[in-house]
Amino acid sequence: MSRRMVVIGAGAVGAACAFVLAREGHRVVLVEAGPPGGTQAASYGNAGWISPESVVPVAIPGLWRRVPRLLFDPEGPLTVRPLALPRLLPWLWRFLTANATAERAARTSRALAALLHDSVDRHQALATEAGRPDLVVRSGHLYIWRDQQGFAADGYAWALRRAAGVAWRELSAEELAQQEPALSRDWRFGILVEAGGQVRDPGALVQAYARAAEQLGAEHICTRATGFRLERGRLRAVETERGAIEADGAVIAAGIRSGALARAAGDRIPLASERGYHVTIRDPEVSVRTPVMAAELKAPLTPMAGGLRVAGQVELAAIDDPPDWRRAAILERAAVKLLPGLPRPLPRHRITVWMGHRPSVADGLPVIGPARASPDILYAFGHGHVGLAAAAKTAALIADLLAQRPPCVDLAPYSPARFR
Repeated sequence: MSRRMVVIGAGAVGAACAFVLAREGHRVVLVEAGPPGGTQAASYGNAGWISPESVVPVAIPGLWRRVPRLLFDPEGPLTVRPLALPRLLPWLWRFLTANATAERAARTSRALAALLHDSVDRHQALATEAGRPDLVVRSGHLYIWRDQQGFAADGYAWALRRAAGVAWRELSAEELAQQEPALSRDWRFGILVEAGGQVRDPGALVQAYARAAEQLGAEHICTRATGFRLERGRLRAVETERGAIEADGAVIAAGIRSGALARAAGDRIPLASERGYHVTIRDPEVSVRTPVMAAELKAPLTPMAGGLRVAGQVELAAIDDPPDWRRAAILERAAVKLLPGLPRPLPRHRITVWMGHRPSVADGLPVIGPARASPDILYAFGHGHVGLAAAAKTAALIADLLAQRPPCVDLAPYSPARFR
């Protein structure tokens, strides 16, 4: 049955949902304050990795012991704005305790694997349908350490990946130099996950999904959703800054802004922004062939259509706090450390920097399912570090829910009811 569906948010998840729902015959209205694929969305500026191996919760058992050292390391990958700390404490407590045991972490890992195991195939199929097969490639992902002992120290995470069916190939120092000749020889051991993929231009992919939806009749309204009009538990309209949009159903895929909309729909979801940064170097003197992650630096390098992108950092702060561009400078230093052939200092006229909001639920899993206030409102947000990778699968799950088909994976781990 065709329904008038308002999809709130035009990042990777929202644009994919709009495309898949329009393809299934629904009358779609895409609500986003900026252009689909624009810089306002987290998916625009991420590392571009489609990673079936991203099945490890960020807060693995024992992380709490390392938090003080991480927070006081000025070059480290994690920081908290002091003024935001009191408001963030409840979320941080949930974040650090949700996967504090091996059993809980394994359960979360299995749920992430269900979303991600076929993520490259799904995005390649969707991008082909959208007319941009060139944007998604199965590139593989290369993880590097200074020595094999460094890899052994990360053994718990890789054991979770092995349990999820992730396969890899070990590379010696010589093989690493052949695979990536521009890399510093300080890194002497590597793991190549050949199933990994990348998006050559994340913003362009999101734009392609949105345009494909529009070619199927979807409409984009440039505004921000503010709430819902319900009558006896049924959705009648989505309220926006430009007035009400009549609707039979809605999908909340608004990234970090989804928390307020979920409250309007009857649910309190522990959602926080893990602010991330990137640096893109246009026409770099040297680059990498394969997306590379140095485990020590937590700053993936990705060769993209617009240049070499270095992404990373987790900054916990208020949504509207201004960017701290010192975090981007840390990424610049990481790039030069990994690729000694880059000039020092990096040429400012070829550098662009960006900051965005990863919408992260405290237990490490997204929220996918119906709202408390109405079954007509569906949640598709909170994917944290895997929003781009999981977008195509999430869109398929939303379509299954609307069509009342058995979903392609068990939705229980992602249910909003887990917080009620």
